[in-house]
Amino acid sequence: MQLTATFPTERGPALMGTMAKHFGHKIQVEASDTRARLHFAAGTATIALTPTGLHLTVEAPEAEPLDMLRGVVESHLLRFAHREAPHPLDWQAA
Repeated sequence: MQLTATFPTERGPALMGTMAKHFGHKIQVEASDTRARLHFAAGTATIALTPTGLHLTVEAPEAEPLDMLRGVVESHLLRFAHREAPHPLDWQAA
């Protein structure tokens, strides 16, 4: 199962880097200049840079861990982007 969302921001590289560094202390993270992949026990999350912000994808085998991943990724992103007065993300099934 997979959900995707976009987060418009001019601070995409900084936010992606903050997310990768934060989670890298706890879980395996693969990061490049344009993408970070976070390997949680319940599934994976990918953060990719776009020209207008970030594209987020969470993947898990079942609905319950998928919803948990969505919540963890979204809550951390919104906390790190607090200066932008962010709104909750609009997640879509992929």
